[in-house]
Amino acid sequence: MQMVKNILLIIATLWFAILLFMPKVDLYYSLENKLVKKGIVINEKSIDESVFSLSLKESDIYAEGINLVKLNKINIFTLLFYSSINVNGINIDESLKSFIPVTVEKLIASHSILSPRKVFITIVGNFGVADGIVDLKKKIIRLDFSDTNELNNLKKQLKKDKKGWYYEKSF
Repeated sequence: MQMVKNILLIIATLWFAILLFMPKVDLYYSLENKLVKKGIVINEKSIDESVFSLSLKESDIYAEGINLVKLNKINIFTLLFYSSINVNGINIDESLKSFIPVTVEKLIASHSILSPRKVFITIVGNFGVADGIVDLKKKIIRLDFSDTNELNNLKKQLKKDKKGWYYEKSF
């Protein structure tokens, strides 16, 4: 029994040490460089690192030189076996309002090793709440909208089934 406790203590210490000394900022810059090769640029005002997370404040996202979105705060949290990204204050550029006529207040994406091929998404905006899944194996994103009263601007892009209104797209 004492040996099991020692092994668990060693595993917990190693896990915490990996999280503590993981070069989160360097990993972020590596991701940023990969995105640049695809024509996507993230320009952030500041980066804050903590034991389990990385926060970006006042970020602008550009695609092919066009400013798409301004984000107030992005928080990337990881425990290695569970990760999440929380994005607050999503302001879509005015030039895109005719294509995307919504305001998004918060986006939460989470991933767990219990379902490694799926990313779960929750979006809160002026349209209500949308919950969805990104299926990495099938390469499909599906968002189910729960509040149908506020979907007037989006209904032309949505489909309807017995569960209600949804958005589905392959990538």
